[in-house]
Amino acid sequence: MDILFITHTRIGDAVMSTGILHHLVTRHPEARFTIACGPLAAPLFAATPRLERIIVVTKQKFDLHWVKLWKELRGTVWDVAVDLRRSLMTYVIPVRERHVIGPIAPGVHHVAHLSQLLNLAPPARPHIYVNAAHRSAAAALIPDGPPVLALAPIAATAPKTWPAGRFAELAQRATREGPCAGWRIALFGGPGDADRCAAIAQDLKDCITIFDEPDLLTVHAALARCGAFIGNDSGLAHLAGATAIPTLALFGPSDPVRYGPWGGAVVRAASMEALTVDEALTGFRHLMTPR
Repeated sequence: MDILFITHTRIGDAVMSTGILHHLVTRHPEARFTIACGPLAAPLFAATPRLERIIVVTKQKFDLHWVKLWKELRGTVWDVAVDLRRSLMTYVIPVRERHVIGPIAPGVHHVAHLSQLLNLAPPARPHIYVNAAHRSAAAALIPDGPPVLALAPIAATAPKTWPAGRFAELAQRATREGPCAGWRIALFGGPGDADRCAAIAQDLKDCITIFDEPDLLTVHAALARCGAFIGNDSGLAHLAGATAIPTLALFGPSDPVRYGPWGGAVVRAASMEALTVDEALTGFRHLMTPR
């Protein structure tokens, strides 16, 4: 049985789609999977069970990337094809069972919207596959010891980025007087983010820094070793949310109803500049309060 899964380009969106893939993997234990996605998201799917191949879809002028993908897919008769990009690709290749996502309704989280495509209730929680090698590498990044508060102070754009100094103050207060007293701190970011986080790392002194790890699945496994997460609206927030650790995302102009980390919490202000440390700490305390 051959299943085609066409998913997103951005990391956060791709993470939110992984629950649908997990459902298909579980429901069809005999199936082989081909996954088409953007280059940033492709590493997320490397440990998918019974993975046949990952096709990286790199955007080209005049939508020629879809023509290239069609050439890759037309030679197979697909038993199930799921298209989360509304590309219409599944209408021009041989498909026995087709699922194409429609427009999202206002006030619906993206995970819930994707789950409606396969009539899944409750919605399919994001689920990222990792293997023993990823967990071993993560253990080297986050050694055993006291619990760890993960911070992700970088976002894709300036309007989504909280001022760096406030991250340092929040982490200090949370681990000194707050719900994470005595915890270690780990700074997470992507390649090249170390310079942008230098001031935070200096203020936090002995914090763990994870900036140059290129493998997203190792980063995901490292986040799973942490006790909680605070970060901007970013792919890392969705990666943390997919681990099921307590996750707090800080939002300014984005829509948290649609794009907040699934299962996590959100603190929002009119802009990131307007969001105070006290507001963020209050939201984090609430998140960490046993229910």
